[in-house]
Amino acid sequence: MTLSCKALKKITLNIPTINDSHNDFINLFKLLAQIEKCENTEIIFDFSECKFLRQNAVAFLGGLAKLINHRGGKAKFSWHTMQDKIHKNLEQNSFVFEFSGFADGWVGNCIPYRQDLCNDIDDRVVEVMNYLDDQWLGRGWIDIEPHAKNEVIQTVLELYRNAFDYSRSEIGIFTCGQHYPAIHQLKLSIIDFGVGIPHNIRLHLQKEDMLAEKALRWAFQGGNTTRQGSGGYGLNMATLKSFVKEKKGKIDIYSHEGQISIDPWGEIHQNSSTFFKGTMINISLQCI
Repeated sequence: MTLSCKALKKITLNIPTINDSHNDFINLFKLLAQIEKCENTEIIFDFSECKFLRQNAVAFLGGLAKLINHRGGKAKFSWHTMQDKIHKNLEQNSFVFEFSGFADGWVGNCIPYRQDLCNDIDDRVVEVMNYLDDQWLGRGWIDIEPHAKNEVIQTVLELYRNAFDYSRSEIGIFTCGQHYPAIHQLKLSIIDFGVGIPHNIRLHLQKEDMLAEKALRWAFQGGNTTRQGSGGYGLNMATLKSFVKEKKGKIDIYSHEGQISIDPWGEIHQNSSTFFKGTMINISLQCI
């Protein structure tokens, strides 16, 4: 039996274990689909069934909570249902502080959770650049020359700028990362809950029926841009692609029903089984 969310004062959203395989991203997007029509509702995030959360889940759940609040509802985290190791990690990356006001974060293996509003890019661009430098690539986890590091940071900063300029997200952009020493990996996730890359590309090319995967292929192909003059989707992606391949890493990009996966063995462009209106970018690097 399907219950209408509008008839409920409170509903529970059961958070599963989330890693960062394809199915894990699909499960994240299904969480959004479950509450998409729930307005003026208290939504309780329950972690009883969750054994692990990667950085992509942290960024996504933070954005999801902000989206619920923005739409007039109330997002409530059931902290006591979390396993201790999950709660401790969310304390470390400042997620707990963001949503409870308690437990300041500390320096550890995390790249802190952060939110950037789309109307303050000019004020925040230096802060975001320092975040990418100091917290992501500048902590000795990755062997990289200074000039190469600057090029990669500028490329990722361009992804932020694209999100600021094109996503039309009313709640901003959400980021979180993590260093996983046991598996020698460094990960960073960037997400917005805006209109999505395919929407903008279809509009720009005046092709309303363009498949999402083809729109993503166009957006991240060098030289293509939706801006007049310099900038836009596609600029400098070759730098990031080359770096990720060199570090035996991977880039996953999801927007609408489109997906891109880039690794040392090539690129896959395909349509996913689940729709996500915004854009999720997940970068994985193999550490020294």
